[in-house]
Amino acid sequence: MRPLTVFQAVAALAVGVRLARGRDRLPPLAPVGATAARISVVIPARDEEGRIGPCLSAVLADPAVMEVLVVDDESGDGTARLAAELGAKVVVGAPLPEGWVGKQWALLQGVEAAGGDIVVTLDADARPAPGLFGALAAALDGYDLVSAGPRFVCGGIAEQALHASFLATLVYRSGPIGPSSAPAPHRVMANGQCMAFRRTAMLSAGGFRRVRGHMTDDVALARTLAADGWAVGFLDAGGLLEVDMHESAAEVWREWGRSLPLRDVTGPGRQAADLAAIWLTAALPVLRLAAGRPTRLDLGLLAVRLLLTGALRGSYTRPGPGVLLSPLLDPLTAVRLTQATLRPVRNWRGRTYPRDAHRGAAPREAVPKDAVPRDAVPEGTAPEGTAAGVTTGARPDRPGRAGRPAPPARSAAR
Repeated sequence: MRPLTVFQAVAALAVGVRLARGRDRLPPLAPVGATAARISVVIPARDEEGRIGPCLSAVLADPAVMEVLVVDDESGDGTARLAAELGAKVVVGAPLPEGWVGKQWALLQGVEAAGGDIVVTLDADARPAPGLFGALAAALDGYDLVSAGPRFVCGGIAEQALHASFLATLVYRSGPIGPSSAPAPHRVMANGQCMAFRRTAMLSAGGFRRVRGHMTDDVALARTLAADGWAVGFLDAGGLLEVDMHESAAEVWREWGRSLPLRDVTGPGRQAADLAAIWLTAALPVLRLAAGRPTRLDLGLLAVRLLLTGALRGSYTRPGPGVLLSPLLDPLTAVRLTQATLRPVRNWRGRTYPRDAHRGAAPREAVPKDAVPRDAVPEGTAPEGTAAGVTTGARPDRPGRAGRPAPPARSAAR
């Protein structure tokens, strides 16, 4: 056998093992209406006036939510005004400190200002359905950190095809969503568009401070806490959550291609192995087929890819021809992932961050996840009430923070 064939067979075996985990996936989250949990929803927002409205309307209408906080991260548009008009509390974000990425800084301020026992963080482009927040609160009975996998909204054939090709490469590297057994901490995945956790536990662990310089903040947070012993769940919430991430295929190429290599949360050896697996099992079979010289292994891999294409249709609100055409774009996707791995992009929302700034972040000593902090404000941030201003647009029927008793510490026993 030729060396390339041997390497391709090894890569195919690795991908096959990952895909096989889909046979015993956990069931999707089911809606939960009534809940005794006190839930705060924190939405970090920077120049989101054009798309935060539907998100806020859906969250504010959910009776399971105690309060909604929008952290205005120095927006240059009317994000804060719109959020307040719709009824959210607006946390006026403090200037970004050195060494921080904007989203983590905004989330930390929002969690500090939250009054609920449970915090759900949500991106402005998310569209939650009734029952999502109760389901996330219920899921925290078995996990310490939960992130939800949504259904994606894609506007055209090209956008959906490229998006589905990127999504397939993620499944090839990490397996399907909702694994029944916890992966090793260095393989844990998460979706920062929607995450849930207990407020005091997250502040005790200093989670956002420990990943303050990461561009891939969601996976960095999940892997850091999983290494501390946290139970991290990445669960299918496609029936309860939609996300409209991008407006065009060009934006998918630029923005999702920037983050999907997971460069700042994966070691060089595993990065190289993951890229090789994508090239050998997804891109190479398509290239050989186009050249009229596919091997039997190539044809088998193409059959697997087509089966995955059928499964991925459920990941889209309106699956169309783009999903079926996505395997044809796998070589281009492999090129983009390689490009972003070798030359990572460190700019986002008008800000540019130093390359590999996350490597200089001093690690914090792990704190037990069930400890209640003596001081809820992590080291290096201003005391509550000075780091950020809060303007009220909250609904009057929601209980305020003042005078509420401290939440009980969690038992470490399960």
